[in-house]
Amino acid sequence: MSKELLTMSAQALKAAYQTGALSPVEVCSNLLDHIEKHDQALNAWCLIDRDTTLQWARESEQRYQQDTSEGLLDGVPVAVKDVFLTPMWPTLKGSRTIDPASTLNKRSPAVAALERHGYVPLGKTTTPEFGWKGITDSPMCGPTNNPWDPSKTAGGSSGGSSAAVSAGMTPLALGTDAGGSIRIPASFCGIVGHKPTFSEVPHWPASPFGTLAHAGPMTRTVADAALMMNVMCEADARDSLAAPRRHIDYLAALDQPMKGLKIAMSTNLGYVDVDPDIEKAFKDAAKVFEDLGATITEADPGFSNPLAAFSHLFYSGAANAMRDLGERQRSLMDPALIEVATKAEKLSMLDYLGAMNERMAVSERMAVFHTKYDLLITPTLPLGAFDTNREVPVDWPSTRWPTWTPFTYPFNLTGQPALSVPMGLDSNGLPMGLQIVGARFDDARVLAAGHAFEQAKPFTVLPPLLQN
Repeated sequence: MSKELLTMSAQALKAAYQTGALSPVEVCSNLLDHIEKHDQALNAWCLIDRDTTLQWARESEQRYQQDTSEGLLDGVPVAVKDVFLTPMWPTLKGSRTIDPASTLNKRSPAVAALERHGYVPLGKTTTPEFGWKGITDSPMCGPTNNPWDPSKTAGGSSGGSSAAVSAGMTPLALGTDAGGSIRIPASFCGIVGHKPTFSEVPHWPASPFGTLAHAGPMTRTVADAALMMNVMCEADARDSLAAPRRHIDYLAALDQPMKGLKIAMSTNLGYVDVDPDIEKAFKDAAKVFEDLGATITEADPGFSNPLAAFSHLFYSGAANAMRDLGERQRSLMDPALIEVATKAEKLSMLDYLGAMNERMAVSERMAVFHTKYDLLITPTLPLGAFDTNREVPVDWPSTRWPTWTPFTYPFNLTGQPALSVPMGLDSNGLPMGLQIVGARFDDARVLAAGHAFEQAKPFTVLPPLLQN
């Protein structure tokens, strides 16, 4: 099994299928072998069904042989986070409380779109229970570990998808993000993760976390993220909150120039303590955009930390996710989830509306901010990956995960597009992420900026399991 095959982009795989240099069956067989060999150390997958995956691969291979390939991703393997409905596999959301049979024969919009474009489902990836926290562990699946150091967390809640992409087990993966759950693990694992503008990617059933929740791509390259966006943005009538389709070709839009863009850089949003390695790498990243012709200005958006408002809204979503569960079912669940949900159940309607007031104030401030600046860049996270199977680092002053991810959740409140791309390794040899934030519905510019940065400063280091 070649390292080249394990690290090929979706675009490269598609090109190789078209020439006959590779086949979907060959690629998927090799990836499944790689998963079997290495996933015991990572625990990125909660369901692998080799027979079903290879059947989908054979069907794709036949289409190429008959010159009838379909869509943008025919034969390309994709990992599916276990919160997306797949018709042939149960969707358990990391919880023992869900009846597997009740989830079959249904498709989430992203899964339906991937099917129309000929994808090959590789399996389901791990998530914390109901996707409730910024690391990935659950009573059902246990912890998911980081390919760069399996003693460290992969982040969450899309940690399984992120670890799988980082470890060369899949070129593409689906993730969700209600407080950083795509960008956190993307940063910790050294991959690309895009949280689209809210309503840009149709999502069904509605998330219990409401309009905080976004579905998006997790990939090794920004170009592959743009390719996935072209697929995932297709219309789906089941999402009543989806914006009108704009039919943007995100892949074609990647080459827009950085010259002349006005980019605000905020090292700490005015209130975050940042690791010195990350601060230095971030300032170097800003210089890359300056060299590409953008005007860089140090500027904080000017809002105070909206942690309390986010926590009210997010943990109310956690309580909402389990509102119909009785005591017997709750006894099977993550005790920390029970704890935050129980506290959220005691919030009043005025508490909730007060949080919504702050949410709107932050959204308005950012809307005005983007009349002056095309983009905002920040670190994705203020720290590197910490010990696995912990919600917070050792000796952290708080017990809850949002306290260490202050750069991500503000932009769930605002619904803006936010992309994490790798910006190097820290002194411990662990990845660091750069976050690029744009005005609402300006995903094309955000992805183009990420692509320009990636081309100017390629992240070519591989995790240890791919270096051997």
